[in-house]
Amino acid sequence: MASKIAARIVEAAKAHTRRVDKYIGYGTAGFRTKADLLDHVMFRVGVVSALRSKMVKASIGVMITASHNPEEDNGVKLVDPLGEMLEPAWEVLATEIANLPDDKLSESIVSLIEKSNIDLSTRSSVIVGRDTRQSSPALCQAVIDGIKAVEEDSEIADFGIISTPILHYLVVCTNDGGKYGDPTVDGYVAKLSRAFRTLIGEDNKRGNYEPTLIIDGANGVGAVISEKLIKALDKTLAVNLVNVGPPGILNHDCGADYVKVQQREPLNVSSDCGARCASLDGDADRLIYLYFDEAGMFHMLDGDKIALLFAEHFNDLLKKSQLNLKLGMVQTAYANGSSTNYATKVLNVPVTCTPTGVKFLHHAAQEFDIGVYFEANGHGTTLFSENAVKTIKDAASSGGNAAAQELAGFLNVINSTVGDAISDLLGVEAILHSKGWSIKEWDTMYQDLPNRLLKVSVADRNLVTTTDAERRVVTPEGLQERMDIIVAKFKDGRSFVRPSGTEDVVRVYAEADTQEHADELGKEVAAAVSELCSGNCKL
Repeated sequence: MASKIAARIVEAAKAHTRRVDKYIGYGTAGFRTKADLLDHVMFRVGVVSALRSKMVKASIGVMITASHNPEEDNGVKLVDPLGEMLEPAWEVLATEIANLPDDKLSESIVSLIEKSNIDLSTRSSVIVGRDTRQSSPALCQAVIDGIKAVEEDSEIADFGIISTPILHYLVVCTNDGGKYGDPTVDGYVAKLSRAFRTLIGEDNKRGNYEPTLIIDGANGVGAVISEKLIKALDKTLAVNLVNVGPPGILNHDCGADYVKVQQREPLNVSSDCGARCASLDGDADRLIYLYFDEAGMFHMLDGDKIALLFAEHFNDLLKKSQLNLKLGMVQTAYANGSSTNYATKVLNVPVTCTPTGVKFLHHAAQEFDIGVYFEANGHGTTLFSENAVKTIKDAASSGGNAAAQELAGFLNVINSTVGDAISDLLGVEAILHSKGWSIKEWDTMYQDLPNRLLKVSVADRNLVTTTDAERRVVTPEGLQERMDIIVAKFKDGRSFVRPSGTEDVVRVYAEADTQEHADELGKEVAAAVSELCSGNCKL
C-alpha cells in the first residue's frame, strides 16, 4: 500500500519538479524564501500534511504566507491539531522531504509511512489558507495537488484568503468539535467582537480612553479581516482603516515590522492624525502601536509594552479577585531591559527568557496558569491553563466577583492558539478602556531604554550560531569577543545578534542610555557581523 501511494505521489510530482538546488529549511515560521523557488516545496508540504493528518487522525493546517516579508517572498507552515506549531520531529522530516532530489522522493515517502506506522486507511483532513500575495493562489494549488496525490478524496477545506491566526483558530475548532468556537471565518469574527462588546459594556468611553483608532492593515490580509471586524463591532470602536491593499504594496513602508525596525510611522499616518494607531503585519499576527504627542513627536509601543500592559492588568485582576493563579511572562533576549525590570521589580511577576521564535515562547508560557508571551516585534498572546480557565469561570459564575468576571471576558477576547494581531488589538483596547487610560498613560508605565534593530544581509545566515537563549554568539569565531569590546564602550549597553528564521539576514539588537548611543552601538556591531560574515548592513 505504501509503495502504491509513493508511486502516485511521484507521478503527480512531475508537475512540480525540483528545479533549484538551493537548500530551503523549515525555520521558526516554516519554509520561507523567494516565491518562484517554492513550487516543489509546496507540493511536498501538501504530501506531508496529508500523511501527518492520517497519523494523528485529526485535521492539520497549512498556511501559505511570508508574513512581514516583501511581496516577492512567500512561505508555508504546518499547524498541528491543537493549533500549535508542527511537532519538531516532523519539522525535520518535512525539511528532508522538501529538499530531496526528485528520484529520492519515493523511497523517502515509503520510509516515512512505515517508520511512523501511518494507517493509510484513515482519511486525511487538511485545512488550507493563504495570504494576499500574487504568488499565493498558484502555490496553494501546489499544496492541494500534494494532498490529493496521497489521497484523491482527502477532505480539503480551502478557506482562501485568511490570516495565519484564523487558520490556527480553524484547526482548533475543527478538531474540538466547535467547543473553542465556530470553525468559520465569520465564527472567528463573531466570537472576538461579541466578547469585546461584552467587556466594554454600554459606555465605550471611560476616563481618558477615547474609542477611536487607526488601523494600518499593511496592504495585506489584516486589512481584509479588519473590515469584517469593524462591521461586527457595531460602532463600539470607531476605526479608520488605512493601507488596505492594491495599489498599495504589501508591507511596503507600512506594517508592524516597518514601524518597529524604522521606528517611524507607516504610510498614510501622520503627526496630525490625532489618534492612536495600531499597525498589523502582512498576515496579521504581529501588532505594534504608535502615536504622536502634542509636540508632534513619534512614539512606538512594541511587543514589550503590549506584554506589560497585559501582565499588569491581569496581575491587578488576580489580586482583586483573590484567585490563587500563577502569572508569568516570557520574553526573548531582544526584549527591552526596562520592560524586564518593570515586570520583575515593580509587578513581581516572574520572567522566563527563551530563544526567538513563538514555538519556544509558547512552550515556556505553558508553565504558568496565565502565561503572557510577546516578542518585541509584536508577536504574542496570553495562555490560560485548564486550571486557570476552570478557576476563573467558577469564580465569575458565582456572582459578585467583578474582577473574575472581567478575567472571564478576556478568555474569549484573547486567541490563545497563537499570536493574533486582531485579538491582541481588542485585548489592548479592552484594557485601556477598563483603566480609562489614554495611549500616553500606557506609554508612561515605564520608560524604554533607547534601542535599535538592524539587519545585515549575508550569503549564509547559518554562519551565525548562538547559545544562552541567543544572548551569546558561538560562531563565527571572534564575533562575541568583538561585541563585548564594543558594548563595554556604552553606558547601559546591550547587544545581541541572531540569524533570522525567515530571511537571509542576521538581526542585530542594540540598547544603550541614549538613542544616539544605541544607534552607534548597533552600527558598530552590525559592521563586525558584516565583516566576519561577508555581509551588507541594512540600516
